[in-house]
Amino acid sequence: MPAFLSLLLIDPRLRPARIKLALVLFAGIVIAGSIPGARAEVGEYAPGVVLHGLTYAFLTMLWFLGSAGSGLARAVKSVVAIALMGACDELVQSFLPYRSGDVRDWMVDVTAALLASTLMAVLMPRHDPVRQR
Repeated sequence: MPAFLSLLLIDPRLRPARIKLALVLFAGIVIAGSIPGARAEVGEYAPGVVLHGLTYAFLTMLWFLGSAGSGLARAVKSVVAIALMGACDELVQSFLPYRSGDVRDWMVDVTAALLASTLMAVLMPRHDPVRQR
């Protein structure tokens, strides 16, 4: 099992796949959130802050693991990507009559990205296997 997790999380050959997965999941989130009543049904199980925080922290992890460079560079790339994704999500919601875009939701997204990317930068190995080749 540890070898499988290492392959999924650290193997540099899978970096593009992680970025693509983050984008596909984000598109799914936006599409699912655009379905009338879908957000209200999910809201019965978890409040919006929890949903936004966990969702965007997971997307941050994928983006961080899909990026190259130092821990700081990867963290910055992740936070910028998630800030843009969160802004797009709120923009789409502002055009739907049964939803509303909220800056506070975007702030939760960015905060989750900051926390997750900082944690990832601290926990990930310092060396970049791609650079050593």
